[in-house]
Amino acid sequence: MRARTALAGGAALALILAGCSGSEGTQTELAGSWDEIVAAANDEGTVTLYSTHSPTNLEALKTAFEAEYPDITLEYVRGTDADILPKIEVENQTGTGVADVHMTTDAGWISRSLDNPDFSMEVVAPNLDNPDFQSDNSVIDDKFFVTSATVFGLGWNTDSVPDGLSTPDDVIDPKFAGKVGVQNPNGIATYVDMYQTIDADYGDGFVERLAEASPRIYASNVAVTQALASGEIWAAPMAGSTVLTEKAKGAPVDFTLPDKPFGVPWYTHILGSAPSPNAAQVLSNFLISQAGQEAISADFVAALPDIPGASAVDGTTVTAQEFGLADQEGLDPESVAAYQAEWEAQFMG
Repeated sequence: MRARTALAGGAALALILAGCSGSEGTQTELAGSWDEIVAAANDEGTVTLYSTHSPTNLEALKTAFEAEYPDITLEYVRGTDADILPKIEVENQTGTGVADVHMTTDAGWISRSLDNPDFSMEVVAPNLDNPDFQSDNSVIDDKFFVTSATVFGLGWNTDSVPDGLSTPDDVIDPKFAGKVGVQNPNGIATYVDMYQTIDADYGDGFVERLAEASPRIYASNVAVTQALASGEIWAAPMAGSTVLTEKAKGAPVDFTLPDKPFGVPWYTHILGSAPSPNAAQVLSNFLISQAGQEAISADFVAALPDIPGASAVDGTTVTAQEFGLADQEGLDPESVAAYQAEWEAQFMG
């Protein structure tokens, strides 16, 4: 597993960063005690989550959360970081928040947002005190907390590839030319980090060789998974563990991890412009409860141990805390844009 920079814990927050644009919004006071926060959340009646997580898991989270808090409706907006982060920025700058809670894997954006003290609210969830959550390794500046992690590996369509895949090099076999699926990094720092990491870990100029395989290009991991399930593509070297979700539904797909799997954690925070700040605290607390983890981490890596349905790495159950956030070097917006241009020349030129 690649060693990566973890930002968890106060000592890691000596950040010299270019901050996000200044906020015009003000943070709303919370109700008081936790019981009072829950009562106020019920009065607010709704909470909105922006997330890059799997739609299946977000729907499961909605069902589980509303079962426990029937007076609060959970709405979610699912998209890529390239879709969501500009919306978050505008809502913060104008003080006209729609989102209450935001979940992202973009380590660079997290760092930049921390430079603005009003961008996020302190999370006061009681479940932060659960020893199994490892708060010392899970919370950044009392605001961002690890929620789950995704791990990428080899995915294939079992109808077209009945013998399966074992190594990344299997994917670039000439017989798969035109039938391999990849994600377009498209300004998404997490995908840029993934391409740079696998190019080093898989060896022999893997990304260049992958480009020569004439892969089909998709906007997200979700789209790659759907293409595998439909048979539009036969193999993917950076498929997410959501392939296992489709397999459980009966799709002809399968998934395995290479020797050096790439993993990345989702961190969640409550926005300073949240229109329902009490409900945002209740949702945050639920996300790191047993029921919340079973919903959001099915077929992913959980932030609590022994979560039924969560993924294992190399046959061993791990927690999301073991996948640190990416090293910031080379993942600033200018470097991401430069990599995107290089990638497009390789894959689309």
